[in-house]
Order: sequence, then C-alpha cells, then structure tokens
Amino acid sequence: MSEKVEDLSVTYTEDGIETTKELDKVILSKGSWTTIIFRYQEWDRAKEAYGPDKYSIRRYQKRNGEYRQQSKFNISSRAQAQGLIDALQGWIGED
Repeated sequence: MSEKVEDLSVTYTEDGIETTKELDKVILSKGSWTTIIFRYQEWDRAKEAYGPDKYSIRRYQKRNGEYRQQSKFNISSRAQAQGLIDALQGWIGED
C-alpha cells in the first residue's frame, strides 16, 4: 500500500514482464478520498507487444496512513473515452 498519493500506480509486473504499463496519471482530487485517472497499456502475450491505450478512474481512501483502492471504472476503448468527454463537455457547456 502507498502512503503518498503521488506513489499510487496501476503498473503491474508478472513473471518479470510489465503486464500493465502506466503511461500517465492525473490526480483529480486529494484528501482522505482521492480520485486519479490513469492512462495505461496492457501487454498482449500473443503479440508480444503492448495494446492500445486504456484509461481507468480509481478512488482511494486513506486509512491508517495508507491509501487503499475502493472502486474503479475502466474505460475500455478510445470511443468510450470520447463519449465520456463529449457528455461532460455538453453538460458543462449548459452552465
């Protein structure tokens, strides 16, 4: 578990291979509840290459000095990401 928000990551290594490679992250909120959006790629063993970019929004709660993941929403495709962007821009533009 991580003690600092900046150390939270989706990077994962299995059998010496970085199967989930974090490309970037944006901290959306900090505090006892923290929200981060990650940009990452997953290793495709069959192709021996990383796949397309994916995105994940994750919520962490700080307890006893450590952040623990409480929930996540994975954005599975570029099209789904664009749909999310379009919806938010439409709603924000209404104000």
